[in-house]
Amino acid sequence: MKRLAVGPMTTPGYNEWWSKRVNDNIPGTNQEDIQPMEEYLQVVPSELEIIKQDFERKNSELGK
Repeated sequence: MKRLAVGPMTTPGYNEWWSKRVNDNIPGTNQEDIQPMEEYLQVVPSELEIIKQDFERKNSELGK
């Protein structure tokens, strides 16, 4: 006797349980860990800019 399997045989209750189970594994956002947008967009000087600033600061100290 041959059987034909068209798709998974699941009940609506199982599908609902499975979707809740999968969605429960997704971590939610923690309001304490959220940083303001300004911190994300903060410009960090490059190494060359830092060296240039140190050079100009030392030059101004020696000029005095």
